[in-house]
Amino acid sequence: MQARKLSFPFKFAYGVGQTGEGLFGTGLGFFLLFYYSQVLGMSPGLAGSAIGLAVIIDAFSDIFAGSVSDHWRSKHGRRHPFMYASFVPLSICFFFLFFPLVETDFGLFIWLTAFTNIARTMMSLYHVPHIALAAEVTEDINDRTALVAYRQFFGNMGSLFALIVFFAVFAPLFDGVGRFTTAAYTPWAITCALLMGLTIFWSAWGTRSIIPHLPMVPEGARATAAELVQRLIRDFKEVMRNRNFRFLFTGVFVVYIMVGVTATLDIYMITYFWELDDSIVLPVLLAYAVGNAAGTFISVPLFARWGKKNCLVVGAVSWAFFQTLPVVLRLVGWFPENEETTNFFGADVKSVMLLLVGAKFIQGFATAQANVGYGSMMADVCDEHEHQTGRRQEGAFFAAVAFSAKATSGFGAVIAGWGLQFISWPTGTHIRTAADIGPETLLSLGLFYGPFIASLGFISVLFYTQYRLTPERHAQMLVELAERRTGETAHATTAGGR
Repeated sequence: MQARKLSFPFKFAYGVGQTGEGLFGTGLGFFLLFYYSQVLGMSPGLAGSAIGLAVIIDAFSDIFAGSVSDHWRSKHGRRHPFMYASFVPLSICFFFLFFPLVETDFGLFIWLTAFTNIARTMMSLYHVPHIALAAEVTEDINDRTALVAYRQFFGNMGSLFALIVFFAVFAPLFDGVGRFTTAAYTPWAITCALLMGLTIFWSAWGTRSIIPHLPMVPEGARATAAELVQRLIRDFKEVMRNRNFRFLFTGVFVVYIMVGVTATLDIYMITYFWELDDSIVLPVLLAYAVGNAAGTFISVPLFARWGKKNCLVVGAVSWAFFQTLPVVLRLVGWFPENEETTNFFGADVKSVMLLLVGAKFIQGFATAQANVGYGSMMADVCDEHEHQTGRRQEGAFFAAVAFSAKATSGFGAVIAGWGLQFISWPTGTHIRTAADIGPETLLSLGLFYGPFIASLGFISVLFYTQYRLTPERHAQMLVELAERRTGETAHATTAGGR
């Protein structure tokens, strides 16, 4: 186990890999359902189902990537071979998601299902070993939290880049209707795919120096296919026996699904409910990510002062509150109309845009504490598991982290797609403004996006309160683990000298 402090170049290289996941998550979570339903004309329920089917494969691919990398033995360590193997096929599949070579509804359904599944599987091969790596490179509490913070920061940068490049570079080429034009998505997808591959390779290459210092898998015979399946099942059962893991994972899983629903519907709300066109949409889209990045910077000192669990609870509650607030205020008539403007720095700006920017920034800032807290607390649970069982299985634990994160654009798309189907949402490129939507349908969209979905986020707090691993107990376990490892090393040295 790495005991020395981690260098800035290592933290930077580790974190920059999350840029690829930010690009990937924004592509699948923000654009994909809208692209296939409003641009290509698929029914939202069918498109959402195609995207959501990949979540089933995700569950297995994440567990597979975690368990196999836990037991992988090579000169490149346990995690890095999978990180290297993933970035090329991932980038290719991401591009083809936004460049379908079929036109019929059935063809689009098969295409979307196939490439979403392959892309998510490739992301699992990278993402699970990548986040597991953070738990095994150091036991220093501040360094561990810092790695999660770097990861979170660069993930936000990837999301920001994907949004900025689309709405500031490619969409303006099409007279304000870029989001409804297939030609705007092709160069955008190429750009994102190339950057995705570059940052993932950078992360794997830039962290390779740590490989000699990481725990190695003992020599042993290669597992057969049957033994591999048995090991996967055994690893899953062992992970689920940990009480703190069960409550932490379930709470975050609920939140991530709700975030996935709202992230998928953001472009619908912005286009039709708030009526923000391509020229003024960026500030609202960027506010959450900028707030989240800012919140990530101060997460380490906040955790040191208030504790990870408290910050996680506050972040979860804040997300739900600020998700609901603007919509509720609009529904009760306390929010400005979409046409109202405010003189801001000598220019007339939509009042709605300014208020949404403020709400999204605060929401992102507070939510950063929940995101970083969850990743750091899960690493602590890995230590608890080793203390209880004598085995380090970061891959198995962080497979659950990866699955919960990716469920945002999986289950989120299913719920969002069928929610739109339920309220009879019209599709096609001719549906461009609120005037093309019935008032009852717009009201239903607002209620679904705001109060209904956000209210479910409060449920997660009930699970977080059941997390019982205190900082004091964790520190004590680390001491006991260090003593145990020292004793094992001394015993091995003595046995080897006989």
